[in-house]
Amino acid sequence: MRADDVAGRLATAATAGADGPLDLRALFEQHFHPTVRLARLLGADDPEDIAQEAFVRLHRHPLHEPAAALAYLRRTTANLTTSRLRHLGVVRRTPGDTTGTHASAEDSALAAERVDHLLAAVRHLPRRQRHALVLRYWMDLSVAEVADALEVPLGTAKSDISRAQRTLATRLEDLA
Repeated sequence: MRADDVAGRLATAATAGADGPLDLRALFEQHFHPTVRLARLLGADDPEDIAQEAFVRLHRHPLHEPAAALAYLRRTTANLTTSRLRHLGVVRRTPGDTTGTHASAEDSALAAERVDHLLAAVRHLPRRQRHALVLRYWMDLSVAEVADALEVPLGTAKSDISRAQRTLATRLEDLA
């Protein structure tokens, strides 16, 4: 299903809640690309499909509070990405790291290598820490929004982010 098809279906839909009707078309237009970016940063190889599926599920899910739609969307995106990665892991069964080599100028190659190391270190974090870190720093959410998206207490979100930062710092320091 293409993004235009999803937008068209969402254009005619509105889910009523305690805060009034939810404008799914506006939500789609405003948050589709950030949702694709979230899926990509969480490791999805098909981030647009993941984002579209998250919006379809939002459309099918009867919300009681339209204010919770964005948190539901982010949580669904994270869950779909995790499920997709598990499935691909079973299908592919390819051992080792899949980072590529860079045949460009030395400076850009070194910069790309640092990014590869960072992304590899992020991929090796425990799932909840990885999701918390990506939501906090790549998606630029507040800690409260991270906690809401992951459905964990605020203190747990803070702890997960802090642990992820310490783990990354240690892993990246070892590479330096």
